[in-house]
Amino acid sequence: MSDQSPLDSLLAVMARLRDPQTGCPWDREQSYASIVPYTIEEAYEVADAIAREDWPELRDELGDLLFQVVFYAQIAREEGRFDFNDVARGIAEKMTRRHPHVFADAHYANAAEQTAAWERLKAAEKAEPPAGTLAGIPLALPALTRAVKLQKKASKVGFDWGALEPILAKIEEEIGEIRHEIITQAPKERLADELGDVLFAVANLARHLQLDPEAALRGTNAKFERRFRQIEHWLAEQGRTPVESTLEEMDALWERAKREEREPHIL
Repeated sequence: MSDQSPLDSLLAVMARLRDPQTGCPWDREQSYASIVPYTIEEAYEVADAIAREDWPELRDELGDLLFQVVFYAQIAREEGRFDFNDVARGIAEKMTRRHPHVFADAHYANAAEQTAAWERLKAAEKAEPPAGTLAGIPLALPALTRAVKLQKKASKVGFDWGALEPILAKIEEEIGEIRHEIITQAPKERLADELGDVLFAVANLARHLQLDPEAALRGTNAKFERRFRQIEHWLAEQGRTPVESTLEEMDALWERAKREEREPHIL
């Protein structure tokens, strides 16, 4: 039996996969850029397992995500840039440094004060001053998540509404504008621009409600899937498919699915 720790075993597996002579051809030809899509996919699969409260699946998905980190670190080690130990050491040092109230003698009155201190420490660590208020937000983030981060940064310099009513009014204003563009048969580019404004305003509402718009939309996606599958099930009991049904029939079943979710049958 190997005396290696589980993490050392994983690092050894990764090194073997990348071995120039005996490794896996697919793994050997990968680069930082080529595995980015897999990393993003694995992160979403972690979020999905959590949303479904599927803990065995979460364990597996966390393993897949860890493998992505190990993959990047192995490529970097081969190039003489850094290795996995450098990554682990760096994040441990950073977390210690950014939590002086835990690892040193700092004291914060509440979570908001601690968050503000975190941002100050984070800014002080940057080698160069930020290029503007909105600097440092990755372009690759999901658009709704990035919108919230942009709004948060702008709010720190006072560019923000302090109440919900102006935000709700803004959403209504943006919906009115896209309605006008639809009526006037505006080109796709104008419609996309106005739709983006609606979504940005909705993201701002989510931020002020202290909700994650991505999580909210994932929940609605799951709800839509659940209800539509129920429609398919009821139609199948009648020997039909959605294609063989009218919109009115499916809409009635949709309303039935909604009612039964809200008022489940007591067995």
